[in-house]
Amino acid sequence: MPEPIQWEIETNTLQLLDQTRLPVRMVNLTCRTHIDVCRAIKRLSVRGAPAIGIAAAYGVSLAAFHAGLETDEPAQRNQMILHAIRKLSETRPTAMNLFWALNQMKEVLSDHKDAPSDELASLLLRKAYQIHEDDRHRCEQIGEHGVELLHDRYRILTHCNAGVLATGGIGTALAPIYVGRQRGMIFHLFVDETRPLLQGSRLTAWELTQAGIDVTLISDNTAAYAIRKKNIQCVILGADRITTHGDVANKIGTYNLAILAKEHAIPFYVAAPLSTFDPTIASGDDIPIEQHDEVALTESFGKRMAPLRVKTFVPAFDVTPHRYITAIITEKGILRPPFRDAIARVRADCDGEFG
Repeated sequence: MPEPIQWEIETNTLQLLDQTRLPVRMVNLTCRTHIDVCRAIKRLSVRGAPAIGIAAAYGVSLAAFHAGLETDEPAQRNQMILHAIRKLSETRPTAMNLFWALNQMKEVLSDHKDAPSDELASLLLRKAYQIHEDDRHRCEQIGEHGVELLHDRYRILTHCNAGVLATGGIGTALAPIYVGRQRGMIFHLFVDETRPLLQGSRLTAWELTQAGIDVTLISDNTAAYAIRKKNIQCVILGADRITTHGDVANKIGTYNLAILAKEHAIPFYVAAPLSTFDPTIASGDDIPIEQHDEVALTESFGKRMAPLRVKTFVPAFDVTPHRYITAIITEKGILRPPFRDAIARVRADCDGEFG
């Protein structure tokens, strides 16, 4: 599988695997400016909270490069970069990793605001590289910790896409699957199609098939029956934002699965790096939830699928209360209830790594 996010050194461009074209075609999207990166994030060419943060960091690097070409005056140049950071921050409101990565870039700018333009651009690019590589390492650690919760021949249900395509490494929710496979374990993954944008069928089923992992695709409304009839033993998925009390914002439909897992007495696991945790929010009710355009629900493959002027409610994410979550798998280990205490302990040791 090609790298979904790559910096092209020779041309100073960001190369993104355009996920809107999968699974039919593998096409790279070239981003030459931060505006290109904003468009790519908004149109979901790059998606998944960690991947969005990485792409945005490279977007700041592009902004610094072009700002240095336009002016030699540090204050004006810095304002241009800050404007780009603001624009990037407005692309997706729910993904915490976006804001974490942009804050990292903003700190570099603040610490080197009087540096020559070529030096500043180099420092910002180095930080983007670091964020990218750091996420790769976090994914590996999530996989190492998470695989301890799984057993050989497990039948696992996942939702949306939290694998290679959504991160800078082997994924969050899928990381334990990949690590287990490296150890010779066999898993059978059941993948929700994940309406309305079908990230499960278009991306996760494709990614797992590419990796040679046994996959069964199901419609979203089959999940309860599949858990009961197919002997599914756990649910594992990612997160876009996690509060200090352990409430989780993730792709719409996650809350449904949490309730189903509790009803069927199977574990419900969330896998996410510490950069997904929001230290400023305690309740999931305070997480900003992005809304899809109504056409995501009313149209399919260019054809109208609903009456004209019908009202729609199309949130991109929902919030799962912490009481439904069995454990949260992070790069620092497995957090268990009470999550408020567990998260506070990790934050005390690793505060700089939190969103």
